[in-house]
Amino acid sequence: MKAFNPATNGPRAAGRSNPQLRAGSAWLPAWQAFVKAVETGSMAAGARAMGCTRAQVSKQIADLEAAFGARLLERSTRRLRLTPAGEIFHLHALAALDAVSAAQVAVLNQGETPLGVLRVSATMTFGRQYVAPLLAKVVAEHPGLTGELILTDRVIDLEAEDIDLALRMTRMPPQDAVVRRLATLDRLICASPAYLAAHGTPQTAAELAHHQTLSYLMTEEHRWHLVGSGGEEHVHTATSRLRFNSVDCMVDAALAGLGLAIIPIYLAIPHLRDGRLVQVLPDFKTHTQFGSHLYACYTPSRVRIAKVRVMLQALTELLEPVPPWAR
Repeated sequence: MKAFNPATNGPRAAGRSNPQLRAGSAWLPAWQAFVKAVETGSMAAGARAMGCTRAQVSKQIADLEAAFGARLLERSTRRLRLTPAGEIFHLHALAALDAVSAAQVAVLNQGETPLGVLRVSATMTFGRQYVAPLLAKVVAEHPGLTGELILTDRVIDLEAEDIDLALRMTRMPPQDAVVRRLATLDRLICASPAYLAAHGTPQTAAELAHHQTLSYLMTEEHRWHLVGSGGEEHVHTATSRLRFNSVDCMVDAALAGLGLAIIPIYLAIPHLRDGRLVQVLPDFKTHTQFGSHLYACYTPSRVRIAKVRVMLQALTELLEPVPPWAR
C-alpha cells in the first residue's frame, strides 16, 4: 500500500479535487469527528462527545473517505475498525490536531485579554447555584469570551471533552491535571423537624439503624462512614427505600420528612438557618467518595491561558476566605 503523505494525500492535496477541503480549516471538524469516533468506538458515542448528531459525524467521515479515495473505517453494528489506510490516517490526524491545539494555546498565551470559548464543568447542584451566575458575570465583564457550562455529576475527561476548567468534589483529584483547592465542603446528616418529632432524634451512630435514610445514587456504595470527635469510626449500611440521582431531589425528600440524608453544607445551611432542617449527630463527620474539598482542575496546557485565569480569579473571590454559605 502506498504510504500516507500529507503533501500528496493531506487536506491541501485532497482539496484540489474535493471542494469540501479547499477553504482554510474546513477540514478540521471532519478530522476531529474521525478521531473522536475512533477514540469512543462508535459514531454515536463520538457524536455525543462532540455535541452533534450521529448523522453529522457519519457524513463528515464519509466525506473524508471520498476526499482521500480510500475507506478509513470498517463499520459493523457493534464497533468500528480501522482499515490499514485508516490506521495510517489516524496516526497523522492525531498529530495534526495536537499541532492545531498547540497553535491555539500559543496564540492565546500571547495576550492578556481573555478570548474564545470558556468551557467550564461543575456538578449539577453546585453548578446551577454558584457557577452559572459566576460564569455569566465573567462573560459580561469580558466581551471576547463565550461561556459554556457543562453540568454533570459524573467524572469527566478534561482532554477528551475539551474542558478548560472543572470544579470537582472528590477525595482524589486527577493526577494528570493542575489542581487548586478552593473550599471545604462538609456534608451534614440532616432531617426535618417533623421527621424527628415522629421518629425521634438519634443520639448515637448505632441508632441510625432504626431510621429511614435517603440515598444518593451516584455514590459507589450505600454505606455511611462516620468519624466521631474522638476519632471513633462507625459504618452504617443504609437500607434506603428512596434513592435519587439528584441531590436537589434528595434534599426535597428530607424537607418533606421522609428520612435522614447526608447533605452538602452549602445546601443544608439555608434550611438549617430557617428551621426547615435539623442537623443530626453534629459531633460526627461524614466521609464520602466525594471527599470534603472543592477543587479547580485544568490541564497543564491551560495554565497560562487568560480565560482560565480570569475564571479562577472569580472563583477565588467568590469562595475565599469564607465561602458564601458560611457568611
